[in-house]
Amino acid sequence: MKQYDYLVVGSGLFGATFAYLAHKHGKRCLVIDKRTHLGGNVYCENVDGINVHKYGAHIFHTSDKEIWQFVNSIVEFNRYTNSPVANYKGKLYNLPFNMNTFYQMWGVKTPAEAASKIESQRQEVREALALQGTTEPRNLEEQALLLVGKDIFEALVKGYTEKQWGRKCTELPAFIIKRLPVRLIFDNNYFNDKYQGIPIGGYNRLIAGLLDGIETRTGVDFFENRAYWEGLAGKIVFTGKIDEYFDYCFGKLEYRTVRFEEERLDIANYQGNAVVNYTDRDIPYTRIIEHKHFEMFGQQVYDCTHTVISREYSTEWKEGMEPYYPVNDDRNSALYARYKELVDREQGVIFGGRLAEYKYYDMAPVMAAAFKQFEKEER
Repeated sequence: MKQYDYLVVGSGLFGATFAYLAHKHGKRCLVIDKRTHLGGNVYCENVDGINVHKYGAHIFHTSDKEIWQFVNSIVEFNRYTNSPVANYKGKLYNLPFNMNTFYQMWGVKTPAEAASKIESQRQEVREALALQGTTEPRNLEEQALLLVGKDIFEALVKGYTEKQWGRKCTELPAFIIKRLPVRLIFDNNYFNDKYQGIPIGGYNRLIAGLLDGIETRTGVDFFENRAYWEGLAGKIVFTGKIDEYFDYCFGKLEYRTVRFEEERLDIANYQGNAVVNYTDRDIPYTRIIEHKHFEMFGQQVYDCTHTVISREYSTEWKEGMEPYYPVNDDRNSALYARYKELVDREQGVIFGGRLAEYKYYDMAPVMAAAFKQFEKEER
């Protein structure tokens, strides 16, 4: 007789959601996390009344009504709408690419003018490729140029992408950018989803609600005493690195990671927006997050007379760093496919989340995946 039905390794959104569902169905769960806090990358630290997203900006967005109703049953979400701004050589552009962006770049005022400008630049790229005997983009740069043309690519895509990946756009595969949104309307809302917002009081309240009544232990490394932890439960829900679970038997997968430079400032409003991307290659950081704008609106911004910003630096992952983004090139995709074959044969272990599945996940889809996985377990 095992002490628990499920041992959940990792308290991020997949693990916390799965544990919540299991607990509601009368299952005995233990959630462990090697960090000293719960919540994985959505964890927030309260700095003098401001909830600081310690692992980068997290904006919840979805068109899945059931998921939206579910998270709001745990904690009420606010009205935050993601409308980032791009800073290129000191000039500001609205994102995603919309009529505001095109007016700022070219002075065009109608959708027809904007569409004509973009199409003429796309045609130049198609003709250049034809001269080289091809119609298919061979790398990310050519793919992006085909999608949005030279001006937008040079100012708003190239430098940011090269900082994000640590490689030239000509060295990155074309499939990384499958599409770039072009909106011929004056709309700065980054997401097309029906619902979006931030938990009122921060993401820690969401995690606390999901794990309410469930036994949790932090500062615990599953791999330091693996046999002990595996012996506690009938099944394991594993949300960590898939290659580490299998002792790197095929080699190590690659990741990108992010370094944060946090600063508290004695001013009420630093940049007037939660997210400002710095798309110039010569600026070392990719963006600046001003955390108060996720939860404070209107006069609230000025009632809180200080602010907290985080500069984000994208870098290559090394041992001891937090792995953030999978590097989905041919080499890593092939390596993950070999690990996936082991996953399919592993008995009594459920693998879920961005590290265990080696894929980029938005928050709502990772929670939906936990729902799906739990339903599969209970059949």
